[in-house]
Amino acid sequence: MSDPRTNERIRVPEVRLVGPAGEQIGVVPIQTALRLAQEADLDLVEVAPNSKPPVVKIMDYGKFKYEAAQKAKEARRNQANTILKEVRFRLKIEGHDYTTKLKRAEGFLKGGDKVKAMILFRGREQSRPDQGVRLLRKFAEDVAEFGVVESNPTIDGRNMVMVIAPLKNKSEAKAEQNAQRVAHKQAARQARADAHADDSSTTTDSAE
Repeated sequence: MSDPRTNERIRVPEVRLVGPAGEQIGVVPIQTALRLAQEADLDLVEVAPNSKPPVVKIMDYGKFKYEAAQKAKEARRNQANTILKEVRFRLKIEGHDYTTKLKRAEGFLKGGDKVKAMILFRGREQSRPDQGVRLLRKFAEDVAEFGVVESNPTIDGRNMVMVIAPLKNKSEAKAEQNAQRVAHKQAARQARADAHADDSSTTTDSAE
């Protein structure tokens, strides 16, 4: 994707100008827009070249480029760190086995990873794909607090597969886990302090 035109490279007679705080200034001659950008010691950047007239914004272009690069870098890192975890079912799965698989999938999704839910068909079970779809949809509903269906149930050889993506990406999940860890430590510290205070109070009462 090419860089947008900036400052004197914007060669049109008039533009729709947006101020540095996002305020709509309106349609003005390009010379006026350039003058206002110079007075603010900022750049004039074309943000919607195909509009009639083109939309330009007064901004710090260097800072804008840096922030955009950082966001793209973070998005690539999150994408690279997302792992596809697999959870396998039988069509006739026992209740406790289902609960175990469900908890495992929730753990993966909380950690920011995708879950590939797979039903393994045996023999004649392949002739009952509707039951597989029902089971996978129930599974999707049960993990809806942590993930959303990315690809609906599809037949893959002797199996049926559905992919669920996490609601939080890897970095968000890690930050949340760290915050919870800190909160738990603080709560434990407070509980110990309260217990110590109770012990001290009991000792004082006994002495009296």
